[in-house]
Amino acid sequence: MLVSATRLRVRSAVLLPRLMWHSIKSMRQAPRAPGFVGGRTLISPWNVFWTITAWENEDAMQAFRTTAAHRAAMPKLLILCDEASVVHWSQDTPELPSWQESHRRLMAEGRPSKVNHPSPDHLKNKYPPPHPGRLEVVLKPRNSKAN
Repeated sequence: MLVSATRLRVRSAVLLPRLMWHSIKSMRQAPRAPGFVGGRTLISPWNVFWTITAWENEDAMQAFRTTAAHRAAMPKLLILCDEASVVHWSQDTPELPSWQESHRRLMAEGRPSKVNHPSPDHLKNKYPPPHPGRLEVVLKPRNSKAN
């Protein structure tokens, strides 16, 4: 199983609705994507979005990433975010990792994504840990033929 974790910070509260729009569309796309195993999203204080998704393999993750809503959202990160990073890893167990494990991996193995207005933390790829709370959504795979 391939796990992908991302962290995005919206650079201005004014831009928050635009990122929310793209996030919701991608969250609707993922459960219907072939090879999707499961996922979670989290919005932390200070306009920070975290995702953890699990895939049967890298090909399934790449197919999701480069199609439909997610593909349309990716270029928007350049202008909407001042921090963005991603990490991928393989694991044998089907359980999604904790937010703390995802943060640890982002700090140790992750890479920053390109943004037009990088914060000092983005340039160092050093971020505070997530604060799980009420704004967490669990994503489960859906049979695309049933929808």
